[in-house]
Amino acid sequence: MPKKEDIRNVPHIPLFIMKFLTLFSFATLSFLSADSGRSLFDGKSLNGWDGNPDHWRVENGAILGENTKENPTKGNTFLIWKDGTLKDFDLTLEYKIEGGNSGIQYRSFLKPGKQDGWRIGGYQADFESGDRFSGICYGEAFRGILSMRGDKTTLTLNEKGKLQKKAEKFGDAAEIGKAVKKGEWNKYRITAKGFHFTQYINGVKTTELIDNDEKTRRSEGLLAFQLHAGPPMKVYFRNVVLK
Repeated sequence: MPKKEDIRNVPHIPLFIMKFLTLFSFATLSFLSADSGRSLFDGKSLNGWDGNPDHWRVENGAILGENTKENPTKGNTFLIWKDGTLKDFDLTLEYKIEGGNSGIQYRSFLKPGKQDGWRIGGYQADFESGDRFSGICYGEAFRGILSMRGDKTTLTLNEKGKLQKKAEKFGDAAEIGKAVKKGEWNKYRITAKGFHFTQYINGVKTTELIDNDEKTRRSEGLLAFQLHAGPPMKVYFRNVVLK
C-alpha cells in the first residue's frame, strides 16, 4: 500500500480527459464490433435456423445439407435463418459442395400455397460442383437467371411490362470460374446496397446485378441455404458472418 505522500504525488488527470478516454474506448469497441460483423452460426447447432431435419444437420463444425438415394428431398428445400431479414448487407461465408447444385438465398420469401414451410423464392448466389453456374445470380421462383458470370446486368421493364436484361461484360466467365476450388472450401461474399448486388468467390467478382424492375424487385427478405433436388449430393456451410 503506498504511503500518503506517494498518493499525493500521483499526477492528477483532469476529469474532461478521463471522460474523453472513456468515450474513445467505447467508440473503438463499437467500431470493432460493427467491423467484425455478426456470426449467424455457432458451429455446434442449428439454433436460429429452420429446415427439414431429415436433410440438415451440423457435422464437424459445419452446416450439412444432404440428399441421398434412400432419402431424397421432394423438390428443392431450404435451411432458413429465422433471426431477422436482410436489407442492405455484406454477407460472407465458406461453402463446400459434393455433387449437384446449391445456392445462398437473400432478400427472399416463403413460396405461397400449400407447402412444408421450407420452400423459398428470391435472389440466389448460385454455386455447383460443375463449371457453369458458380457465381451467377439466379432468381429462384423469381424470374430465372438474372445475371451470368462475368456480366454486370441491369434489369428493367419495357413499355409493355416485359422484363429486359442489359448485360455488360466485365470479365471472361471461364477465367473467373478458375477461382472456384472444386471439392474444397470456398469463400462467398455477397453485398447488397439498394438494388445493386455484387457477388464474389474467393475474392474474385463473379457477377453484378442492378435491379430496376420496380414491379418485382425486393428491398428486404429472408436468408436461406438451398439443398437441390435430384441426384445424391452434400453441401456444407460455415463461418457465416453478416454485416
